[in-house]
Amino acid sequence: MNPAVAFTLILLSLMIGSGVVSASWGFTLGRQALTGVRQPEARPSSGTPVSREGATTGQGSFILLSEDEILQQVQARISGGGQ
Repeated sequence: MNPAVAFTLILLSLMIGSGVVSASWGFTLGRQALTGVRQPEARPSSGTPVSREGATTGQGSFILLSEDEILQQVQARISGGGQ
């Protein structure tokens, strides 16, 4: 067998072996780090009931502005005119 091929195969096997060892070590460390972590118990449906009036009528709580109005507001904030 050619020494270059043998050396290449040895390096390849060492690289694969180190990849497997580091992957298993990382998995173990991650599993240990998350042992005390639990998903929150809160459910979106519990608590105060949500009104669905806006959803059924299709009216949102946002206002569409034109580009000129937005630029005027930005210029006013930059110049210190208002918040």
